[in-house]
Amino acid sequence: MFYNYFCFMKIEELYQLYLEFPSVQTDTRKLKQGDLFFALKGEHFNGNEFARQAIDSGAAYAIIDEEKFSIPGKTFLVDNVLVSLQMLAKHHRQQFKIPFLAITGSNGKTTTKELVHAVLSTTYKTYTTEGNLNNHIGVPLTILKIKADAEMAVIEMGANHQKEIASYCEYAMPDYGLITNCGKAHLEGFGGEEGVRKGKGELFDYLREHNGTAFIMSDYVYLQEMSRGIKEIFTYGSINGDVVGQVVKNDPFLEVSFSKGLNGAVQSQLVGAYNLPNILAAAAVGKYFSVDESKIIEALTQYSPSNSRSQLLVKGNNKIILDAYNANPSSMKVAIENFSRIEDDRPKILLLGAMAELGDQSLEEHKFLIEVIRKHQWQNVLLVGGDFLKIQHPFLKFKSPEEAGEWLSKNHIENSYLLIKGSRSFKMEKVLDYI
Repeated sequence: MFYNYFCFMKIEELYQLYLEFPSVQTDTRKLKQGDLFFALKGEHFNGNEFARQAIDSGAAYAIIDEEKFSIPGKTFLVDNVLVSLQMLAKHHRQQFKIPFLAITGSNGKTTTKELVHAVLSTTYKTYTTEGNLNNHIGVPLTILKIKADAEMAVIEMGANHQKEIASYCEYAMPDYGLITNCGKAHLEGFGGEEGVRKGKGELFDYLREHNGTAFIMSDYVYLQEMSRGIKEIFTYGSINGDVVGQVVKNDPFLEVSFSKGLNGAVQSQLVGAYNLPNILAAAAVGKYFSVDESKIIEALTQYSPSNSRSQLLVKGNNKIILDAYNANPSSMKVAIENFSRIEDDRPKILLLGAMAELGDQSLEEHKFLIEVIRKHQWQNVLLVGGDFLKIQHPFLKFKSPEEAGEWLSKNHIENSYLLIKGSRSFKMEKVLDYI
Protein backbone atom coordinates (compact mmCIF):
# COMPACT_ATOMS: atom_id res chain seq x y z
CA MET A 1 0.00 0.00 0.00
CA PHE A 2 2.80 2.41 0.95
CA TYR A 3 4.64 1.56 -2.29
CA ASN A 4 1.54 2.32 -4.38
CA TYR A 5 0.99 5.59 -2.51
CA PHE A 6 4.64 6.50 -3.02
CA CYS A 7 4.36 5.74 -6.76
CA PHE A 8 1.21 7.85 -7.01
CA MET A 9 2.92 10.78 -5.32
CA LYS A 10 5.89 10.42 -7.66
CA ILE A 11 3.60 10.43 -10.72
CA GLU A 12 1.78 13.51 -9.36
CA GLU A 13 5.12 15.30 -9.08
CA LEU A 14 6.20 14.06 -12.50
CA TYR A 15 2.90 15.21 -14.00
CA GLN A 16 3.43 18.74 -12.70
CA LEU A 17 6.84 18.67 -14.37
CA TYR A 18 5.21 17.40 -17.58
CA LEU A 19 2.64 20.23 -17.51
CA GLU A 20 5.51 22.70 -17.38
CA PHE A 21 7.47 20.87 -20.11
CA PRO A 22 4.84 18.97 -22.14
CA SER A 23 7.13 17.57 -24.84
CA VAL A 24 8.46 14.07 -24.17
CA GLN A 25 11.37 12.41 -25.93
CA THR A 26 13.15 9.06 -25.54
CA ASP A 27 15.84 9.57 -28.19
CA THR A 28 18.60 12.14 -27.63
CA ARG A 29 19.02 12.48 -31.41
CA LYS A 30 15.52 13.96 -31.67
CA LEU A 31 15.65 16.22 -28.61
CA LYS A 32 14.37 19.78 -28.80
CA GLN A 33 14.97 22.60 -26.34
CA GLY A 34 12.80 22.13 -23.25
CA ASP A 35 11.94 18.44 -23.78
CA LEU A 36 11.59 15.91 -20.99
CA PHE A 37 14.00 13.06 -21.71
CA PHE A 38 12.92 9.61 -20.51
CA ALA A 39 16.03 7.46 -20.14
CA LEU A 40 14.65 4.11 -21.28
CA LYS A 41 16.64 0.90 -21.18
CA GLY A 42 16.89 -1.58 -24.03
CA GLU A 43 18.54 -4.88 -24.68
CA HIS A 44 21.73 -3.19 -25.87
CA PHE A 45 21.58 0.28 -24.31
CA ASN A 46 21.00 2.10 -21.03
CA GLY A 47 19.29 5.44 -21.48
CA ASN A 48 20.54 6.60 -18.09
CA GLU A 49 23.99 6.88 -19.64
CA PHE A 50 22.65 9.56 -22.01
CA ALA A 51 21.14 11.77 -19.29
CA ARG A 52 24.04 14.22 -19.33
CA GLN A 53 24.02 14.38 -23.13
CA ALA A 54 20.29 15.05 -23.07
CA ILE A 55 20.66 17.95 -20.64
CA ASP A 56 23.56 19.38 -22.63
CA SER A 57 21.37 19.15 -25.75
CA GLY A 58 18.68 21.29 -24.17
CA ALA A 59 16.41 18.87 -22.31
CA ALA A 60 14.67 20.53 -19.35
CA TYR A 61 14.92 17.35 -17.25
CA ALA A 62 16.01 13.75 -17.63
CA ILE A 63 13.85 11.05 -16.05
CA ILE A 64 16.22 8.33 -14.79
CA ASP A 65 16.09 5.19 -12.64
CA GLU A 66 19.76 4.89 -11.64
CA GLU A 67 20.81 7.38 -8.97
CA LYS A 68 24.46 7.44 -10.04
CA PHE A 69 23.44 9.36 -13.18
CA SER A 70 21.73 12.13 -11.19
CA ILE A 71 22.41 15.73 -12.15
CA PRO A 72 21.43 18.23 -9.42
CA GLY A 73 18.32 20.15 -10.44
CA LYS A 74 18.13 18.43 -13.82
CA THR A 75 17.09 14.81 -13.20
CA PHE A 76 13.98 13.16 -11.77
CA LEU A 77 14.63 9.78 -10.16
CA VAL A 78 11.97 7.02 -10.47
CA ASP A 79 11.96 3.28 -9.78
CA ASN A 80 11.50 2.34 -13.45
CA VAL A 81 11.54 4.80 -16.34
CA LEU A 82 9.33 2.75 -18.69
CA VAL A 83 6.68 2.08 -16.02
CA SER A 84 6.76 5.75 -15.06
CA LEU A 85 6.26 6.78 -18.70
CA GLN A 86 3.22 4.52 -18.91
CA MET A 87 1.82 5.66 -15.55
CA LEU A 88 2.30 9.28 -16.58
CA ALA A 89 0.40 8.58 -19.80
CA LYS A 90 -2.45 7.02 -17.80
CA HIS A 91 -2.58 9.99 -15.48
CA HIS A 92 -2.74 12.32 -18.48
CA ARG A 93 -5.40 10.17 -20.12
CA GLN A 94 -7.53 10.46 -16.99
CA GLN A 95 -7.71 14.23 -17.41
CA PHE A 96 -9.80 13.85 -20.59
CA LYS A 97 -13.52 13.22 -20.98
CA ILE A 98 -13.37 12.84 -24.76
CA PRO A 99 -13.83 9.67 -26.87
CA PHE A 100 -10.72 7.49 -27.04
CA LEU A 101 -10.87 5.02 -29.94
CA ALA A 102 -8.35 2.16 -30.00
CA ILE A 103 -7.59 0.35 -33.26
CA THR A 104 -5.79 -2.98 -33.59
CA GLY A 105 -5.76 -5.96 -35.96
CA SER A 106 -3.48 -8.17 -38.02
CA ASN A 107 -3.72 -6.18 -41.25
CA GLY A 108 -4.73 -2.65 -42.18
CA LYS A 109 -4.68 -1.06 -38.73
CA THR A 110 -2.37 1.82 -39.67
CA THR A 111 -4.27 2.58 -42.89
CA THR A 112 -7.57 2.38 -41.00
CA LYS A 113 -6.20 4.65 -38.29
CA GLU A 114 -5.10 7.20 -40.90
CA LEU A 115 -8.49 7.07 -42.65
CA VAL A 116 -10.39 7.41 -39.37
CA HIS A 117 -8.21 10.36 -38.39
CA ALA A 118 -8.82 12.01 -41.77
CA VAL A 119 -12.58 11.64 -41.36
CA LEU A 120 -12.82 12.77 -37.73
CA SER A 121 -10.45 15.71 -38.31
CA THR A 122 -12.96 17.31 -40.66
CA THR A 123 -15.19 17.99 -37.65
CA TYR A 124 -13.23 17.49 -34.44
CA LYS A 125 -9.78 18.38 -33.11
CA THR A 126 -8.38 14.87 -33.36
CA TYR A 127 -5.08 13.50 -32.09
CA THR A 128 -3.74 10.17 -33.29
CA THR A 129 -0.74 7.85 -33.37
CA GLU A 130 2.09 9.20 -35.50
CA GLY A 131 3.27 6.66 -38.07
CA ASN A 132 3.12 3.27 -36.40
CA LEU A 133 4.23 4.21 -32.88
CA ASN A 134 1.90 1.53 -31.58
CA ASN A 135 3.93 -0.42 -29.01
CA HIS A 136 4.61 -0.20 -25.25
CA ILE A 137 6.59 3.00 -25.82
CA GLY A 138 4.67 4.46 -28.76
CA VAL A 139 1.22 4.22 -27.13
CA PRO A 140 2.15 6.25 -24.02
CA LEU A 141 4.07 8.76 -26.16
CA THR A 142 0.97 9.18 -28.33
CA ILE A 143 -1.20 9.82 -25.28
CA LEU A 144 1.26 12.36 -23.90
CA LYS A 145 1.09 14.35 -27.16
CA ILE A 146 -2.64 14.94 -26.71
CA LYS A 147 -3.27 18.56 -25.78
CA ALA A 148 -6.07 20.20 -23.82
CA ASP A 149 -7.89 21.24 -27.01
CA ALA A 150 -8.49 17.59 -28.01
CA GLU A 151 -12.01 16.52 -28.93
CA MET A 152 -11.12 13.01 -30.17
CA ALA A 153 -8.20 10.61 -29.77
CA VAL A 154 -7.40 7.66 -32.03
CA ILE A 155 -4.82 5.23 -30.66
CA GLU A 156 -3.26 2.47 -32.76
CA MET A 157 -2.20 -0.65 -30.87
CA GLY A 158 0.17 -3.22 -32.33
CA ALA A 159 0.98 -6.53 -30.67
CA ASN A 160 2.96 -9.70 -31.28
CA HIS A 161 2.07 -11.64 -28.14
CA GLN A 162 -0.81 -12.10 -25.72
CA LYS A 163 -1.50 -9.70 -22.84
CA GLU A 164 0.10 -6.89 -24.85
CA ILE A 165 -3.13 -5.21 -25.98
CA ALA A 166 -4.52 -5.67 -22.46
CA SER A 167 -1.55 -3.78 -21.04
CA TYR A 168 -2.05 -0.87 -23.47
CA CYS A 169 -5.71 -0.64 -22.52
CA GLU A 170 -4.74 -0.14 -18.89
CA TYR A 171 -3.28 3.28 -19.64
CA ALA A 172 -5.04 4.22 -22.91
CA MET A 173 -8.41 3.37 -21.32
CA PRO A 174 -10.36 3.28 -24.62
CA ASP A 175 -14.12 3.64 -24.57
CA TYR A 176 -14.36 2.73 -28.27
CA GLY A 177 -12.55 -0.04 -30.11
CA LEU A 178 -12.07 -1.47 -33.59
CA ILE A 179 -10.33 -4.70 -34.62
CA THR A 180 -9.67 -4.60 -38.36
CA ASN A 181 -9.25 -8.38 -38.67
CA CYS A 182 -7.44 -11.37 -37.17
CA GLY A 183 -5.14 -13.02 -39.68
CA LYS A 184 -1.89 -14.93 -39.85
CA ALA A 185 0.44 -12.36 -38.32
CA HIS A 186 3.01 -12.77 -35.50
CA LEU A 187 2.09 -16.45 -35.24
CA GLU A 188 5.33 -17.13 -33.38
CA GLY A 189 4.42 -14.81 -30.49
CA PHE A 190 0.69 -15.51 -30.43
CA GLY A 191 0.99 -19.27 -30.83
CA GLY A 192 -1.25 -19.72 -33.88
CA GLU A 193 -4.40 -18.16 -35.32
CA GLU A 194 -6.52 -18.81 -32.23
CA GLY A 195 -3.84 -17.08 -30.21
CA VAL A 196 -4.05 -14.09 -32.56
CA ARG A 197 -7.80 -13.81 -31.94
CA LYS A 198 -7.33 -14.11 -28.22
CA GLY A 199 -4.58 -11.49 -28.21
CA LYS A 200 -6.37 -8.96 -30.43
CA GLY A 201 -9.60 -9.74 -28.59
CA GLU A 202 -8.13 -8.26 -25.42
CA LEU A 203 -9.36 -4.92 -26.76
CA PHE A 204 -12.92 -6.23 -26.84
CA ASP A 205 -12.44 -7.77 -23.40
CA TYR A 206 -11.60 -4.31 -22.06
CA LEU A 207 -14.60 -2.72 -23.78
CA ARG A 208 -16.87 -5.45 -22.45
CA GLU A 209 -15.69 -4.89 -18.90
CA HIS A 210 -15.92 -1.09 -19.13
CA ASN A 211 -19.22 -0.68 -21.01
CA GLY A 212 -17.51 0.46 -24.18
CA THR A 213 -18.53 0.51 -27.85
CA ALA A 214 -17.11 -1.68 -30.62
CA PHE A 215 -17.05 -1.10 -34.38
CA ILE A 216 -17.43 -4.46 -36.15
CA MET A 217 -16.86 -5.60 -39.75
CA SER A 218 -20.04 -7.69 -40.13
CA ASP A 219 -18.51 -9.78 -42.96
CA TYR A 220 -16.21 -11.43 -40.42
CA VAL A 221 -18.26 -13.87 -38.35
CA TYR A 222 -15.41 -14.34 -35.89
CA LEU A 223 -15.52 -10.61 -34.99
CA GLN A 224 -19.23 -10.91 -34.29
CA GLU A 225 -18.47 -13.79 -31.93
CA MET A 226 -15.55 -11.99 -30.30
CA SER A 227 -17.67 -8.90 -29.62
CA ARG A 228 -20.57 -10.65 -27.87
CA GLY A 229 -21.49 -9.01 -24.58
CA ILE A 230 -20.16 -5.56 -25.50
CA LYS A 231 -22.59 -2.82 -24.47
CA GLU A 232 -22.91 -1.16 -27.88
CA ILE A 233 -21.91 -2.41 -31.33
CA PHE A 234 -21.89 -0.38 -34.54
CA THR A 235 -21.44 -2.45 -37.70
CA TYR A 236 -20.14 -2.00 -41.23
CA GLY A 237 -19.75 -4.45 -44.10
CA SER A 238 -20.22 -5.30 -47.75
CA ILE A 239 -23.57 -7.06 -47.27
CA ASN A 240 -25.18 -5.76 -44.09
CA GLY A 241 -24.49 -3.39 -41.24
CA ASP A 242 -25.14 0.17 -40.11
CA VAL A 243 -22.87 1.25 -42.97
CA VAL A 244 -22.69 -0.90 -46.12
CA GLY A 245 -20.53 -0.45 -49.20
CA GLN A 246 -19.17 -2.43 -52.14
CA VAL A 247 -16.24 -2.32 -54.54
CA VAL A 248 -17.22 -0.58 -57.76
CA LYS A 249 -13.82 -0.60 -59.42
CA ASN A 250 -10.25 -1.55 -58.57
CA ASP A 251 -8.10 -0.66 -61.54
CA PRO A 252 -5.78 0.10 -59.83
CA PHE A 253 -7.38 2.59 -57.44
CA LEU A 254 -10.24 1.40 -55.30
CA GLU A 255 -13.68 2.94 -55.79
CA VAL A 256 -16.33 2.20 -53.16
CA SER A 257 -20.06 2.88 -53.42
CA PHE A 258 -22.24 3.06 -50.30
CA SER A 259 -25.61 1.33 -50.29
CA LYS A 260 -26.59 1.97 -46.65
CA GLY A 261 -25.73 4.52 -44.00
CA LEU A 262 -24.22 6.94 -46.49
CA ASN A 263 -24.99 8.05 -50.03
CA GLY A 264 -22.46 8.39 -52.80
CA ALA A 265 -19.10 6.88 -53.65
CA VAL A 266 -15.43 7.22 -52.71
CA GLN A 267 -12.86 7.32 -55.50
CA SER A 268 -9.91 6.54 -53.28
CA GLN A 269 -6.17 6.81 -53.82
CA LEU A 270 -5.67 3.37 -52.30
CA VAL A 271 -4.62 0.36 -54.37
CA GLY A 272 -6.31 -2.97 -53.68
CA ALA A 273 -9.81 -4.23 -53.00
CA TYR A 274 -8.47 -5.44 -49.65
CA ASN A 275 -8.73 -1.79 -48.54
CA LEU A 276 -12.54 -1.96 -48.67
CA PRO A 277 -12.89 -2.83 -44.94
CA ASN A 278 -10.53 0.04 -44.05
CA ILE A 279 -12.64 2.58 -45.96
CA LEU A 280 -15.89 1.18 -44.55
CA ALA A 281 -14.48 1.29 -41.01
CA ALA A 282 -13.57 4.96 -41.30
CA ALA A 283 -16.96 5.75 -42.83
CA ALA A 284 -18.71 3.92 -39.99
CA VAL A 285 -16.74 5.79 -37.31
CA GLY A 286 -17.55 9.09 -39.03
CA LYS A 287 -21.23 8.17 -39.28
CA TYR A 288 -21.37 7.16 -35.61
CA PHE A 289 -19.82 10.44 -34.48
CA SER A 290 -22.18 12.50 -36.67
CA VAL A 291 -19.61 13.74 -39.19
CA ASP A 292 -21.37 15.27 -42.18
CA GLU A 293 -21.77 12.72 -44.96
CA SER A 294 -20.13 14.90 -47.59
CA LYS A 295 -17.12 15.46 -45.33
CA ILE A 296 -16.70 11.71 -44.80
CA ILE A 297 -16.65 11.04 -48.53
CA GLU A 298 -14.36 13.99 -49.24
CA ALA A 299 -11.87 12.94 -46.55
CA LEU A 300 -11.74 9.35 -47.80
CA THR A 301 -11.35 10.51 -51.40
CA GLN A 302 -8.54 12.93 -50.62
CA TYR A 303 -6.54 10.60 -48.36
CA SER A 304 -3.23 9.72 -49.99
CA PRO A 305 -1.23 6.77 -48.59
CA SER A 306 2.43 7.02 -47.63
CA ASN A 307 5.07 4.94 -45.83
CA SER A 308 5.10 2.19 -48.49
CA ARG A 309 1.45 1.26 -47.90
CA SER A 310 -0.66 0.55 -50.99
CA GLN A 311 1.14 3.29 -52.93
CA LEU A 312 1.04 3.54 -56.70
CA LEU A 313 4.33 4.86 -58.08
CA VAL A 314 5.67 5.53 -61.56
CA LYS A 315 9.39 5.22 -62.31
CA GLY A 316 10.29 5.84 -65.93
CA ASN A 317 7.73 3.87 -67.89
CA ASN A 318 7.23 1.30 -65.11
CA LYS A 319 4.18 1.26 -62.86
CA ILE A 320 4.76 0.05 -59.29
CA ILE A 321 2.53 -0.93 -56.40
CA LEU A 322 4.64 -0.42 -53.28
CA ASP A 323 3.14 -2.22 -50.30
CA ALA A 324 6.36 -3.05 -48.51
CA TYR A 325 5.71 -1.76 -45.02
CA ASN A 326 4.88 -5.21 -43.71
CA ALA A 327 3.74 -8.67 -44.73
CA ASN A 328 2.16 -11.82 -43.34
CA PRO A 329 0.44 -14.79 -45.01
CA SER A 330 -2.97 -13.10 -45.00
CA SER A 331 -1.86 -9.78 -46.46
CA MET A 332 0.52 -11.42 -48.96
CA LYS A 333 -2.21 -13.64 -50.37
CA VAL A 334 -4.73 -10.85 -50.91
CA ALA A 335 -2.06 -8.53 -52.36
CA ILE A 336 -0.94 -11.15 -54.91
CA GLU A 337 -4.50 -12.04 -55.90
CA ASN A 338 -5.49 -8.38 -56.17
CA PHE A 339 -2.47 -7.68 -58.38
CA SER A 340 -3.31 -10.62 -60.64
CA ARG A 341 -6.81 -9.22 -61.22
CA ILE A 342 -5.73 -5.73 -62.25
CA GLU A 343 -6.34 -5.28 -65.95
CA ASP A 344 -3.25 -3.88 -67.62
CA ASP A 345 -1.38 -4.77 -70.80
CA ARG A 346 2.03 -4.45 -69.18
CA PRO A 347 3.89 -7.60 -68.11
CA LYS A 348 3.56 -8.16 -64.36
CA ILE A 349 6.49 -8.79 -62.04
CA LEU A 350 6.33 -9.89 -58.39
CA LEU A 351 9.07 -8.84 -55.96
CA LEU A 352 8.33 -10.44 -52.61
CA GLY A 353 10.39 -10.44 -49.45
CA ALA A 354 10.07 -13.28 -46.95
CA MET A 355 7.66 -13.11 -44.01
CA ALA A 356 8.92 -12.82 -40.42
CA GLU A 357 7.68 -13.92 -36.97
CA LEU A 358 5.80 -17.02 -38.13
CA GLY A 359 7.59 -19.46 -35.84
CA ASP A 360 7.18 -23.19 -36.54
CA GLN A 361 4.64 -22.46 -39.28
CA SER A 362 6.99 -20.28 -41.30
CA LEU A 363 8.19 -22.85 -43.83
CA GLU A 364 4.66 -24.14 -44.50
CA GLU A 365 3.29 -20.62 -44.91
CA HIS A 366 6.00 -19.76 -47.44
CA LYS A 367 5.27 -23.00 -49.32
CA PHE A 368 1.57 -22.09 -49.37
CA LEU A 369 2.44 -18.68 -50.79
CA ILE A 370 4.45 -20.34 -53.57
CA GLU A 371 1.30 -22.25 -54.53
CA VAL A 372 -0.70 -19.00 -54.57
CA ILE A 373 1.89 -17.49 -56.92
CA ARG A 374 1.80 -20.55 -59.22
CA LYS A 375 -1.93 -20.05 -59.87
CA HIS A 376 -1.33 -16.90 -61.89
CA GLN A 377 0.70 -15.81 -64.90
CA TRP A 378 3.69 -13.55 -64.30
CA GLN A 379 6.47 -12.16 -66.45
CA ASN A 380 8.90 -12.75 -63.59
CA VAL A 381 8.80 -13.60 -59.87
CA LEU A 382 11.66 -12.50 -57.62
CA LEU A 383 11.65 -13.94 -54.07
CA VAL A 384 13.97 -12.49 -51.46
CA GLY A 385 15.50 -14.00 -48.34
CA GLY A 386 14.25 -16.04 -45.38
CA ASP A 387 12.38 -19.26 -46.00
CA PHE A 388 11.99 -18.49 -49.70
CA LEU A 389 15.63 -19.59 -49.97
CA LYS A 390 14.89 -22.98 -48.36
CA ILE A 391 12.09 -24.03 -50.73
CA GLN A 392 12.35 -25.66 -54.14
CA HIS A 393 10.46 -23.54 -56.66
CA PRO A 394 10.90 -22.33 -60.24
CA PHE A 395 11.17 -18.64 -59.35
CA LEU A 396 14.21 -16.40 -58.98
CA LYS A 397 15.85 -16.39 -55.53
CA PHE A 398 17.86 -13.58 -53.97
CA LYS A 399 19.44 -13.10 -50.57
CA SER A 400 18.68 -9.38 -50.35
CA PRO A 401 16.62 -6.65 -52.02
CA GLU A 402 19.87 -5.20 -53.34
CA GLU A 403 20.61 -8.47 -55.19
CA ALA A 404 17.10 -8.47 -56.63
CA GLY A 405 17.53 -4.84 -57.60
CA GLU A 406 20.76 -5.60 -59.44
CA TRP A 407 18.97 -8.30 -61.42
CA LEU A 408 16.28 -5.79 -62.38
CA SER A 409 18.92 -3.29 -63.44
CA LYS A 410 20.87 -5.78 -65.55
CA ASN A 411 17.70 -6.99 -67.27
CA HIS A 412 16.58 -3.44 -68.10
CA ILE A 413 13.03 -3.80 -66.84
CA GLU A 414 10.86 -1.39 -68.81
CA ASN A 415 7.17 -0.77 -69.38
CA SER A 416 6.31 -3.32 -66.68
CA TYR A 417 3.90 -3.47 -63.76
CA LEU A 418 5.53 -4.45 -60.43
CA LEU A 419 4.21 -5.42 -57.01
CA ILE A 420 6.76 -4.94 -54.21
CA LYS A 421 5.89 -6.43 -50.82
CA GLY A 422 7.65 -8.04 -47.85
CA SER A 423 8.18 -7.95 -44.10
CA ARG A 424 9.64 -4.71 -42.73
CA SER A 425 12.92 -6.41 -41.85
CA PHE A 426 13.69 -6.93 -45.55
CA LYS A 427 13.11 -3.28 -46.57
CA MET A 428 11.94 -4.27 -50.01
CA GLU A 429 11.57 -0.63 -51.04
CA LYS A 430 15.34 -0.66 -51.61
CA VAL A 431 14.76 -2.26 -55.03
CA LEU A 432 13.31 1.07 -56.19
CA ASP A 433 16.85 2.42 -56.45
CA TYR A 434 17.52 -0.05 -59.26
CA ILE A 435 14.41 0.49 -61.36
